[in-house]
Amino acid sequence: MLRWILIVVLVMVLVAGAGVGWWLYQNRADPVPPGTPARPAAASLDPAIVPVSPNAPVPTAAGVAKQLAKPLKDPALGKLTGQVSDPLTGKVLWSQGADEPRVPASNAKILTASAVLLALPHDSRVSTEVVFGANGEAILVGAGDPTLTSTPAGEPSFYSSPGRISDLAEQIKRSGRHVTSIAVDTSLFTGPTMQKTWDRRDIEGGDITPIESLMVDGGRLKPNDEYSPRTDQPALAAGRALAEALGLNSPVAETTAPSGAPVIASVKSAPLTVRVGDMMRYSDNVLAESLGIELAEATGGEPSISGGAQAVLKTLRTNGFDVGDATLVDSSGLSYSDRVPASLLDELMSAAAGNGRPKLRSLLDSLPVAHGTGTLADRFFPASTDGAGWVRGKTGTLTGVSSLTGTVQTVDGRVLAFAMISGGTSPADARPAVDAVVGALRDCGCRG
Repeated sequence: MLRWILIVVLVMVLVAGAGVGWWLYQNRADPVPPGTPARPAAASLDPAIVPVSPNAPVPTAAGVAKQLAKPLKDPALGKLTGQVSDPLTGKVLWSQGADEPRVPASNAKILTASAVLLALPHDSRVSTEVVFGANGEAILVGAGDPTLTSTPAGEPSFYSSPGRISDLAEQIKRSGRHVTSIAVDTSLFTGPTMQKTWDRRDIEGGDITPIESLMVDGGRLKPNDEYSPRTDQPALAAGRALAEALGLNSPVAETTAPSGAPVIASVKSAPLTVRVGDMMRYSDNVLAESLGIELAEATGGEPSISGGAQAVLKTLRTNGFDVGDATLVDSSGLSYSDRVPASLLDELMSAAAGNGRPKLRSLLDSLPVAHGTGTLADRFFPASTDGAGWVRGKTGTLTGVSSLTGTVQTVDGRVLAFAMISGGTSPADARPAVDAVVGALRDCGCRG
């Protein structure tokens, strides 16, 4: 019964020291509103695996409530709803307004990740092709892979193991076809490329790009800069990258590839689980939206932003999760119109950490480690908050919203799942307050 728990509970043992340079650059936290303090250096890590004892004491609801009483009094939490559960028993140990739908921010990505892992083959890849059209025109056909990169072979890329424009260019050169121009085909996706509640200023801010079926580097103008401004014409930018790789100076056109056109080049994305991992670690909105649309296309839905959001909820419902009070207008959580109860977030996390949902197990591997990796690298400072190295979680940040959902191993060796949604206060204040609540669970024997 404890088999998976024994495998997935990875404990990062913290060692004193400062982490600087490229590692810190790659593991920056979610964007937060102006006024957030500057990032301190992250601690270095010595990874270790500590198995959970099969005889770990069982916590009680009364014990958890007692343990959380003090940190829950912090006014910086604003309005807090949340839930804590025991994945082994499925028992809810603490709940506060958990059934109330709240703005989840990027915790909505937990729904997206769970849905695609439940519905799609974990080794599935997206294939991007170039077909040969008329009059020397090569058509780059969008297949919904935002991880396709413009960085040349052998150079670092932002996303893990992506397909490369340089590989497409080499295949085209070897095809024997005389290519004189490049066109792009984005006909796979339908509907608006921006959800109506999104702020177009977030394109320049680096949070989003128009969601087209073809792009490179998630639409980033600087391919390896996580928070780089994005292009507002991602498909054309991808076409220009291919033209440049081929040494072509002609303008890039938009077209629809003719049926039966011969394929002269193709590359594949990383497997689904790798892409889900990148989405979760970097809280990548563009990748989340693309995964939602990939799910919609695979399950008979509309391949659009709204279709992706609907497919996420439909898939979770089909798999027995209570999504009745949840509302999603996107798959990333970028919209303030999204509403998700903490109970659903906790239920998904508990399912991933417990038994009976093997398809969700890789979700745990994608979660950042407190004070160690990803969007939790600069949180849970040991001097002020327990939980560093023992908490794994998905962050969520919008103006006035701070959420955190994940797992924590208690001092008694028990794994607990949790979901917390704070609203109405500054994220700069709410984040450490939420961390204190979750950190208190680390010290929780909670047997009485």
